[in-house]
Parts: sequence; C-alpha cells; structure tokens
Amino acid sequence: MSSQSAEITVRRLESSDRESWQPLWDAYVRFYRGKLPAQVSDVTFARLIDADSDLVGLVALGADSGLLGLAHLVFHASTWAQAPSCYLEDLFVAPASRGSGVAKRLIEATYEKARERGAGRVYWMTQGFNGPARSLYDTVAGLTSFVVYEHEL
Repeated sequence: MSSQSAEITVRRLESSDRESWQPLWDAYVRFYRGKLPAQVSDVTFARLIDADSDLVGLVALGADSGLLGLAHLVFHASTWAQAPSCYLEDLFVAPASRGSGVAKRLIEATYEKARERGAGRVYWMTQGFNGPARSLYDTVAGLTSFVVYEHEL
C-alpha cells in the first residue's frame, strides 16, 4: 500500500528505513516520557517490517523522501466482533512537520490498511495533555468514554 496526498506519501515501513525511523521512534518515546532498552526497539522494528506479523509499520515521506512521521498498527481478534480490530498503537510526526497534514494522512492510511486486512474498527489512545493531537483526533474519529487501567508485570 502506498497512498499519496499533496507531497505526502504513506507506505509500509521497510528494512532500509531503520536509520531514518530510529530518531522518530526515539522522539516519540521521549514525548511520552518513556525509556526503552535498545533491544526492545530492535525487536519492535523487526516485527513492524515482518510481512507475517500482526504489527504493521507505516511511514510518511515528504517530497524529498525523508521520513516525516510514523504509525504502528496492531491487528488483533476481538471477543466483541467477528472482524479483527486495528489498534493504532503509535503515531508520531516530526516537530518540523506538524500542522502540515502528515498525521491526518497517516490516520487515513491506517484506515486503508485496516480495511485491506478486514478490520471492523480502528482505535487508539492518547494522553490527556496531548491537546494538539486531540484536536485532530476529534475530526477523524469519535471519543469514547473508556478509561484505561494498567498493571505492569
């Protein structure tokens, strides 16, 4: 899948993208105040480019072919529907490209990929403090009333 809109192309993540993907991934993890061992990033990247994985990596490129943003999708079965669900686990746009339509193109490409894989819905979470992203999300999806709980093991 490769989709295009006004100088923004979205395509599957490829093994040759590793060097360009890593700074975006690191910035995304920092944005959410996280820290990951290098091994986790290595495994994540390998899963995202594996055609047989339930994880799918998408990247947005500009006219110069540089990476502007990323989206990582997780496809999974559901107990509430026959069709699988698509969880948009990670969405990040380089600060210099924000406000240029990159995030919206990544979300649209996520919807396209979800349709291709037979998913019945796409969903994601964000932090309450992420106001600029939430402004976009309010235009492309519906806010639910769910509250997320978590327990690390």
